[in-house]
Amino acid sequence: MKIHLIACGGAVMHNLAIALHKKGYTVTGSDDEIFEPARSNLAKYRLLPEAWGWFPDKITSDLHAVILGMHARRDNPELVKALQSGVKVYSFPEYLYEQTKNKTRIVVGGSHGKTSVTSMIMHVLNRCGMHFDYMVGAKIDGFDTMVNIEEANEIAIFEGDEYLTSCIDPRPKFHWYKPHIAVLTGIAWDHINVFPTFDDYIRQFSMFVDIIDETGCLIYFKNDKNLQTLVEEKTRLRCMPYYELDSEISDNKTIIKLRNNTYETKLFGKHNMQNINAARLVCNEIGINNEQFFAALSDFKGAAKRLQLVAENKSSAFYIDFAHAPSKLKATTEAVKQRYSGRKLVACIELHTFSSLSKSFLPQYNGSMEMADTAIVYYNTHVLEHKNLENIDPEMVKQAFGNDVLVFTDSLLLQKFLLQTDWDNTNLLMMSSGNFDGINFDMFAKQIIR
Repeated sequence: MKIHLIACGGAVMHNLAIALHKKGYTVTGSDDEIFEPARSNLAKYRLLPEAWGWFPDKITSDLHAVILGMHARRDNPELVKALQSGVKVYSFPEYLYEQTKNKTRIVVGGSHGKTSVTSMIMHVLNRCGMHFDYMVGAKIDGFDTMVNIEEANEIAIFEGDEYLTSCIDPRPKFHWYKPHIAVLTGIAWDHINVFPTFDDYIRQFSMFVDIIDETGCLIYFKNDKNLQTLVEEKTRLRCMPYYELDSEISDNKTIIKLRNNTYETKLFGKHNMQNINAARLVCNEIGINNEQFFAALSDFKGAAKRLQLVAENKSSAFYIDFAHAPSKLKATTEAVKQRYSGRKLVACIELHTFSSLSKSFLPQYNGSMEMADTAIVYYNTHVLEHKNLENIDPEMVKQAFGNDVLVFTDSLLLQKFLLQTDWDNTNLLMMSSGNFDGINFDMFAKQIIR
């Protein structure tokens, strides 16, 4: 098989290129710029393009497929040629389905927690010696890549993102996967550039439920009112509600209580106790019992940038998290504060996504960091220009968040402020889908946590 990837440098796309290469396919790709770690990962397998840019000559008649990455534009020269020449063009979710359409597909969706639940399931199955295809949106310990596709595998596990598929397909990615076992963790409005109203956003999840295989099941968080309403309208499916597991912190460990049994985990926070229960039910569905599940999960530390501990000493800890939507900020801030109830918490959020930087969406953040002793909001005004968004000023941000937040628009000034902070009996939590304009968290942690 000869496959060409347009915009091959994306997080999922470059991992898909590697997965197909490992499967024995001949893989080529193009992109106008490729950053680390994608650059080194592709180079390791000799898949890095020789030059940056788009080269229509790469679209040849002997290609079996072209896979279109998300950040490619509709007028991309390679895409234009592929469409004109009749070469089959897939989006990456469409291609993942094509590769797994004869397998049992597990899809984890929801506005928050989908990476965590997906990675928990992957970790447990791996520990239990099972082989499976997967696609997950973060680096997971024990897995070389974020995508795996093998002919012999009978199970596929996908993180189900509701964002648009590609420049020529505005459907949400998770509408492609047609799961047999589906998880929905909750619905909290996001991606307002694609779904301008909350009703619009909810409709995507309703459509997702409608495409679950008729023999399948839906596992959903029962305390989410939006999910409750949605599930009440769906009568054809077997629906399994889940809840937050009972837990307590003891001797620096989280002890989970379930049906008169206790289990230890390295994870903490209400959302993680919900996520663990969702992952448990999925694993039960494919033959893994509770004892096997918790034994396998006991050494799981979490996915990259999901409440990831960067450094700690006896009186301070530094965590990073991918949180950027209001519900994620609230849950993550509360989790760290409750985990270290005797310590102060400095929580920083970078407004980095289209939604978070939108003037009309900012009020959604009201009270989202009220558990922090010091709440900090950072954004780069140049990003507003790049995304063609209306200007927002620091006073506007303060009013939107609804508490006494500090606002920075200069990353160096933010770093200076944090370095001058007394970290005795105080934790730092930095949340972003980016990196606060170039902060190396490992190096920064060495300066913070001594």
